[in-house]
Amino acid sequence: MLVKWIRCTVVDRRGFERGQRKWAGLLGEPGFRGQGGGWSRKRPDVAHVFAFWESRAFYDSFMARSHDRLAASQSGTYKDIQVKLFDHLFDVKTGFEPIFTDADVVRVAHCKVNAERAEHFTLMQQKVWNPAMAGSPGMIRGLFGEAPGDEFLVLSMWRSAAEHGKYQVDRVERLLLRAQTDDDVAAIAGDIVQMEPTWTV
Repeated sequence: MLVKWIRCTVVDRRGFERGQRKWAGLLGEPGFRGQGGGWSRKRPDVAHVFAFWESRAFYDSFMARSHDRLAASQSGTYKDIQVKLFDHLFDVKTGFEPIFTDADVVRVAHCKVNAERAEHFTLMQQKVWNPAMAGSPGMIRGLFGEAPGDEFLVLSMWRSAAEHGKYQVDRVERLLLRAQTDDDVAAIAGDIVQMEPTWTV
């Protein structure tokens, strides 16, 4: 599965939201699995969208045919857009499905990992982080993805912002030490995304 993460700074919020609803046109596209998104809880002008495709071939075909027509309705509503593509490596918890209806917030972590530590980082994700997240109250599902250049994406869906906050306070610092994350990671950027139900396709 291919994961597309879009992050942009919005200059016309109402226009952007109106345009976001037009992406319902993705339904019926060959290979399309689902899409959802919302607003950053840290920066109210930043929007995140997550889209899921069966494969790179289906995604490339969509980009060549229908993408520009759907995207036109949001033209001029945002600036500095960043788009990243990741290959799904494994699930966090069990059988990941791109369903957003039961999630209040999504935590996204984008990690640039030191090349010689990529294997260790991936192993620690499986052995340390995954079990800790999977066992945390309110954590619904998630995935771990990889992009060329030792870049990784950790996406986790939570039933409430409060439950994610409790996990952060209670466990994250201890887990960072146990997984030796500081040795693995060259740079990490993350956000908490408040899901917007009307953006779900």
